[in-house]
Amino acid sequence: MARKHLLSDLIPPKLSADNSAPGSSSSLDQPPSVFTSRGAIGAVSRSIEMLKSQSITEIDPDLIDAPEVTDRLEESEEHFQEFAAQIKEHGQQVPILVRPHPSAEGRYQVAYGRRRLRAVKAAGQLVKAAVRQMTDEELVLAQGQENSARKDLSYIEKALYSAELESRGYSRQLIMSALGVDKAAVSHLISTASRIPADIIRMIGPAPKAGRDRWVEFANRIDLKGAADKVRTLLHSPLKEKPSDERFVKAFEELTPSKKPAPRARVWAADDGVKAAKVKDDDKSFTLIIDKQAAPEFGSFVMTKLPELYRSYMNARNGTNNEEGSN
Repeated sequence: MARKHLLSDLIPPKLSADNSAPGSSSSLDQPPSVFTSRGAIGAVSRSIEMLKSQSITEIDPDLIDAPEVTDRLEESEEHFQEFAAQIKEHGQQVPILVRPHPSAEGRYQVAYGRRRLRAVKAAGQLVKAAVRQMTDEELVLAQGQENSARKDLSYIEKALYSAELESRGYSRQLIMSALGVDKAAVSHLISTASRIPADIIRMIGPAPKAGRDRWVEFANRIDLKGAADKVRTLLHSPLKEKPSDERFVKAFEELTPSKKPAPRARVWAADDGVKAAKVKDDDKSFTLIIDKQAAPEFGSFVMTKLPELYRSYMNARNGTNNEEGSN
């Protein structure tokens, strides 16, 4: 709101001959409280409240708590130290947004600006903050609006944030508004995050380069028995000091299904020494490869004998089954 419009409330409307506002009933018909709220005193009170709601104040960072659900995963210590150094040298340029703590008298809860709050606290300074009364739902929307104006959240940050909001009873409609996505996208985000242990997501971090498809595949892989423990062990190694994207890649590769080496084809030689065919035998198929140069018409001959071979195979199999049944 422009300041001139804000201060215009200080000027009471022109009174009529009976001191009532135009279009209103006589002051004798109104209780004193109504008259006061509509007159100069009421205008002053309203304007003071507006000014207070829009003012910036300095607060001890130790009095500000994180919200129940945070939207961003922690960044690397190296990046934070660079940011903190800038804050210490140049001061805090952009205020954070807080609300009076809903359950702790004299304390506050940050809506957005957690990174700035941490940097100012590290510099030993008071933090500049706008204080606004907000419901839980309004705080969630404020977080979303702030992030839409800055760098987008990574896929997994959105997923974890959505899942945690829903677990605390927030509606999917609110989550859609906070993240600026549709119903299908929210369902997909929550589905992915719910399949990956939250501690593993936090250990990996935002991994902005990973993208949706690889996180979904990671969720598929970590469902396997023992997979989560393997990843935790990996992430507790010196890898935890690496950038988030590198941590994701290593964890993803750790769960890559091991591939059995393809069986090599073995040569089949006839009694006369002719190497007429090669054979491949694996879990899914038995492959017979006829060498036409060594035995030009052998393949066609085998095909004509296949019905007879198959009957012989079934007879032998049924005979074996009958013998087992009689025993």
